[in-house]
Amino acid sequence: MNDGKYIGLDVHQATISAVVLDSAGKLLMESILETKAATILQFIHGLRGSLHVTFEEGTCAHWLHDLLKPHVSQVVVCDPRKNALLKAGNKNDRIDARKLADLLRTALLSPVYHGENGIRTLKELARSYLAVTQDLIRVMNRLKALYRSWAIPCAGERVYSLGHRHKWLEH
Repeated sequence: MNDGKYIGLDVHQATISAVVLDSAGKLLMESILETKAATILQFIHGLRGSLHVTFEEGTCAHWLHDLLKPHVSQVVVCDPRKNALLKAGNKNDRIDARKLADLLRTALLSPVYHGENGIRTLKELARSYLAVTQDLIRVMNRLKALYRSWAIPCAGERVYSLGHRHKWLEH
């Protein structure tokens, strides 16, 4: 007898609709969970057997993947654009979670790669660097705009140097 459980999660900012199916596709449980680590893990730890979980790629996907990976047999983050069966028929969170669980059970999902945290950290650092660089450029442009509003000529990059700032401020 296969003790596999297939869990479909429809994830939102505040709540998660969860559906658990057995290996034959029989509905075992439906639940609405708070989107908090302790609540999710309590739900997962309350289930027995080989646990297979799926949910769609979204803003919480990396966090949820990393949270669940050590506690279940399989985590599949799927691409919502490639799950045509989710678009068919009635739509609500419970139905979407059930369809996800069934697609996982029948191996019909297109997974999205979620690898080690090293890549995630690198991506976050690169995004932060780009944001800081854009903010710096915005501040530099604002400083020149301020000088120009007082009819102070400020061509070049000397305007940003502390040593030359007194010249600009004397005008």
